[in-house]
Amino acid sequence: MARQGFEIAGQVVAAGSRAVIELEMPRLNTHTEMDMPVHVIHGRRDGPVIFLTAAIHGDELNGVEIIRRTLARKELNRLAGTLLAIPVVNSYGLIQHSRYLPDRRDLNRSFPGSQKGSLAARLAHLLIEEIVSKCTHGIDLHTGAIHRGNLPQIRADLSDPETLRLARSFGVPVLLNSSLRDGSLRCTCKDFNIPVLLYEAGEALRYDEVSIKAGVMGVLNVLRALNMLPARRKARTFEPFIARKSVWVRAPESGMVRAVSRLGNHVEKGELLAYIDDPYGGEPHKMLASQAGIIIGRLELPLVYEGDAVFHIACFRDDVENVSEEVEIFQEHFTDNGLR
Repeated sequence: MARQGFEIAGQVVAAGSRAVIELEMPRLNTHTEMDMPVHVIHGRRDGPVIFLTAAIHGDELNGVEIIRRTLARKELNRLAGTLLAIPVVNSYGLIQHSRYLPDRRDLNRSFPGSQKGSLAARLAHLLIEEIVSKCTHGIDLHTGAIHRGNLPQIRADLSDPETLRLARSFGVPVLLNSSLRDGSLRCTCKDFNIPVLLYEAGEALRYDEVSIKAGVMGVLNVLRALNMLPARRKARTFEPFIARKSVWVRAPESGMVRAVSRLGNHVEKGELLAYIDDPYGGEPHKMLASQAGIIIGRLELPLVYEGDAVFHIACFRDDVENVSEEVEIFQEHFTDNGLR
């Protein structure tokens, strides 16, 4: 018996075909029409329905390119189940090079939204009603904030067995057990019993090849883990390590940061991370690691005020040296090879 078509926004996509459906969004204040393009790949065979979202924060661009490259993969012609890919959720922020919406709200604190609420609430409601409510799984693609770089990592509720299984399959060395925040997409998906992975990698307003290649690989790996794509006979795998907690190291003084440690470095408690210099002269101040672990996030802008978060350290129960070694192999692999 042939698989039924997939309905979205009143349109039906036939089994074994793909289409781009445009969801109507609120207009700009110039009355320019706005749409949210959704790429629908509806396989001939039954399987999970997974969403792939990017640019929920409008200045986070790596995910947009990850989705573009993923949609170009020939493997998707053999997809079982259904893939809903939204390269840009927050077009308003993308236009303005901004994390936020024009109403200054954070879309990822506005879910599940409301049809009669603020602009952010209405956009959140549209995504939940037309996309998320139809899905069984999800991957949400993010980067660090502006001037902040993140090591490729998965953040998820790792206490859920299915989420943990998919997080391990993604193929990045660092998994961070991350609590759910009210108003976030992940929090709302939990109410729908939808396992969701949040991929964090790179920096806002910048493309990063390692982060993009690893993201494409990760998405394809998850589709294989869900039996939506055939398994690969030979594939390079990376041993994931689960961080039990993470801590931020904050600037002890205002000034200019001269970093010693970089993303992916293994540091011991008390190890030198950076110097903070007085731009007008004087003795530099040392910034030391408060915990042993791996640096998974770092401020890239040298200018800091006292109390600014500068280094993000993930702490592990496992042998940190093994984590560091796996991270180094991972970075080298996607620098020299990887997917395009």
